[in-house]
Amino acid sequence: MDAEEKQRFAALARAVAERRDQQAFAVLFDYFAPRLKSWLLRQKMPNDEAEELVQDVMTVLWHKADLYDSARSSLSTWLFRIARNRRIDLVRRSRARNLDQADPTLQPVAAIGADELVANDDRDALVRAAVGRLPEEQREMLKAAFFLGQSHSQIAEATGLPLGTVKSRIRLAFGKLKKLLEVEGV
Repeated sequence: MDAEEKQRFAALARAVAERRDQQAFAVLFDYFAPRLKSWLLRQKMPNDEAEELVQDVMTVLWHKADLYDSARSSLSTWLFRIARNRRIDLVRRSRARNLDQADPTLQPVAAIGADELVANDDRDALVRAAVGRLPEEQREMLKAAFFLGQSHSQIAEATGLPLGTVKSRIRLAFGKLKKLLEVEGV
């Protein structure tokens, strides 16, 4: 496409934007629609989807020709960029629609049986009892870290203890919990 043709297409686009000139639009449609479709088909897009997307791009030209700025790009660049972006949107939407129904992450969680609920409650009670037998300073560190969600640095700041002491107490608490729970068979 030479400079003269670019200026001609820019003028036709202005006519569409300013006066809704149907003849100017028809000239642009006749020139760009087949080229857009050919490009989309080379991108491995099915024929019917390519035709639909071309219609969509040309509709954008009709309704939003005033957004085209000939100082920034040629009309063909603008239209092909719209086609490219719309094609990407279609691919993204089709991926979202093509979810694998057998994917385990999409399956509902199986109902927990009564025996499992009782076992979980028993285990929770043993863990609570074991935590209760820890020294107070270790129990407080665990509570701050795992029930209140504080980082080790936040615990150190709140208690005025050095960061290493906080980490050591938490590590000691885990060691004692492990031994206490092993004795209980958990």
